[in-house]
Amino acid sequence: MISHSENPLPVPLNPSVLSWARKESGYPLDSVARKLNIKKVERVASWEQPGGEAPTMRQVQLLARIYHRPLSLFFQPKPPKLAPLAAEYRRLPGVVSGEESPELRLAVRQMSNRRDRTMNLLEELGEAVPAFKLRAHLNEEPAAVAARLRDALNISIETQTAWRDEWQAWRGWRESVEKLGVLVFQFLKVNLGEVRGISLLKFPMPVVGINSKEKVAGSKSYTVIHELIHLMLAAGHEEEPAIKEKRTEKQWEGVEHFAENTASHVLVPESVLQTAAGPKHRNAPWSLDDVKKLARQFRISPLAMATRLRASGYMTWPAYQTWKENWNAYVKTLKPKGGGIATPAEKAINRTGKPFVQLVLEALDSNRLTSVDAARYLDLKFQHFDELRQNIRFSMIRSEAHD
Repeated sequence: MISHSENPLPVPLNPSVLSWARKESGYPLDSVARKLNIKKVERVASWEQPGGEAPTMRQVQLLARIYHRPLSLFFQPKPPKLAPLAAEYRRLPGVVSGEESPELRLAVRQMSNRRDRTMNLLEELGEAVPAFKLRAHLNEEPAAVAARLRDALNISIETQTAWRDEWQAWRGWRESVEKLGVLVFQFLKVNLGEVRGISLLKFPMPVVGINSKEKVAGSKSYTVIHELIHLMLAAGHEEEPAIKEKRTEKQWEGVEHFAENTASHVLVPESVLQTAAGPKHRNAPWSLDDVKKLARQFRISPLAMATRLRASGYMTWPAYQTWKENWNAYVKTLKPKGGGIATPAEKAINRTGKPFVQLVLEALDSNRLTSVDAARYLDLKFQHFDELRQNIRFSMIRSEAHD
């Protein structure tokens, strides 16, 4: 809750701008009133009515903070015309277009803006925009699409099983996806129950977003590949942005199952699975520990491994659903675990990805970007930029060594 001291002088604004800003940010009136510490929601509602009350300057400043909008927006003569957010992202299970949470709406806006900045910086620096060349079609076999994608990612089974743990695996998969001309961002504060991953169907340089609240590193690896499959389907004209997607819920389940099966085949190819799982388990029940043990071999999440086992007939659908319910109950008992407390520079890299960080640093060094803008683009204080450069330099050396 935001506390404030009142400035009694009202600020005359266009009520339709205030209404647009609130609705576009996804906030109901009662939530805004609560954040402003205003007891009567009718008072906030009157701001959005012609001839109603007007907010004070302090209240307008607070609204700008709540909605994550520039203060100048509220003084525009009329609301800006923007395409709906659902015109950018893929259809998401359980998410209704136009009814996204404020947190998800903000995350999509931030990722879309970051992608636009990437395009602008590439043009400013005279660099070519990477082309996303992969395509997939729903009439293909998931295993065939997976083999094609795995080859493009250029990650061998030997490399995968040699990764130290699931966190190193996540970084490895992410870097390989980014080399395909995809921006991979992590977003904050969105409930996992709403979205684990999302893809923005904007070409070139499409975007994959991963929920940073994910507790299991292996789940991030699966999600980034899963979203990549959706990008391939969109590039193959098999998917439309959420607002244009006309499939029924049942039909959409088929698309999701295709992406799930394909992603699981990417992470564990069939021949490798048969060797690791063996024939004795095909008709036997799979416990949480059984699947966890098998998943550790490939540095993936147990849920991704269970999905893989289901795809190849090692688990029936009812057995998979039961296993998944047990797994979800187990995950709720876990505490977030990672590589320790990240520094501000590490958080910036985790949030925006190395390609975006490198581009911002290059533009800064070429005097194409001011230090103020660079800090704003990365949401990082300039005092941390020396550490940022060191981290990027070290990660490039490490990546070259692995190549």
